[in-house]
Amino acid sequence: MAGVTRGKDGAVGILTLNEPESLNAMTPDLLGALGEAVGEMTADSAVRALVLTGAGRGFCSGQNLKASEALGQDLVGGVMKFYWPTFKALRECRVPVVVAVNGVAAGGGFSLAMAGDMVVAARAASFIQVFSRIGLVPDLGSTWLLPRLIGRQRALELMLFNEPLSAERAREWGLVRDVVDDVDLMPEAVKLAQRLAQGPTRALVATRMLLEDSEHATYADQFRREIEVQSHIRQSADALEGRAAFIEKRKANFSGR
Repeated sequence: MAGVTRGKDGAVGILTLNEPESLNAMTPDLLGALGEAVGEMTADSAVRALVLTGAGRGFCSGQNLKASEALGQDLVGGVMKFYWPTFKALRECRVPVVVAVNGVAAGGGFSLAMAGDMVVAARAASFIQVFSRIGLVPDLGSTWLLPRLIGRQRALELMLFNEPLSAERAREWGLVRDVVDDVDLMPEAVKLAQRLAQGPTRALVATRMLLEDSEHATYADQFRREIEVQSHIRQSADALEGRAAFIEKRKANFSGR
């Protein structure tokens, strides 16, 4: 598929933005290809976690300004048609998503990095909002995602000053889970994804959903919602296996069902 390459390492699907000459800058074609790849990769029941990364020196440099006309005259309609389905597919993916940031994640690329479940960054990686530098406001979900990950004040400062955030500082602030040497990025990201792939997939994804719901729920509503989800999940094959393993004092062998 043009723009996105696919691979597998056991139960881990690997998706790579593959337009390194533009630092994997966003276009409708690239984001459309990514969304399609996410859907097709996760349609395979053997895939139980995903890794998303970028080829070359950058993860994603944001919107390709030379290709902006491809979004059409109606910017809102164009972005919701070409970009939103891909971000939605990542946020609601049926398996956990690890993002491996190999270089710069700028503008919309920063937003894309946050759309997964956790981030592993190369030591040389950096994150920058960049929007106000060109007289724009943050977009592609950045004002929703970033303050929830690092807090309102830090998010506001990054957005107003456009100062690059190093990988190490991003880890200190809670944006990034691990920072590793550049050559170790993909092995470490895949290793983390493999840990997730060995888990109870339905319960992991339901946990993500509950956290998303909690942003807009009262304590009482969330208390009830947790039990509603629990009553459903506890009947899954993995939940039955988990309880049996606990009673039998052995490691659970989850199947993702």
